[in-house]
Amino acid sequence: MGTLGSKQKTKKIKNYVNWFEIPVLNLKRAVAFYNHIYNIQMEMTEMNEYAMAFFPADNGIGGALVMGPGSVPSETGSLIYLNGGEDLQILVNKVEIAGGRVILEKTKIDDDSGYFALFIDTEGNKLALHSKK
Repeated sequence: MGTLGSKQKTKKIKNYVNWFEIPVLNLKRAVAFYNHIYNIQMEMTEMNEYAMAFFPADNGIGGALVMGPGSVPSETGSLIYLNGGEDLQILVNKVEIAGGRVILEKTKIDDDSGYFALFIDTEGNKLALHSKK
């Protein structure tokens, strides 16, 4: 049996997430939700049995909404923290208008870490928003 330690030097990873996918059952409904809360226009495409819509990302981490086999929304499992911008309350205020549900209002973590909120999107996924203010 091997050990968890390694004698090889590896370069420290700067970011541990480089792509995310949010599963959806109705891509058009989900796109309308995220377009509304972020005031964006997501581009949609189809590949084989899957349809996707991409979050605009010039720099940084990108992601997509994905509809197709095995793409099952869930309130359990991994929790993705989406960028809440300068003040996540602006986005939180749009969640229910767009058809989602806020399950934890803007909550302070601490002075250094900022704030977070939890919501359920139109597809039934539990996600979080994070901002410094």
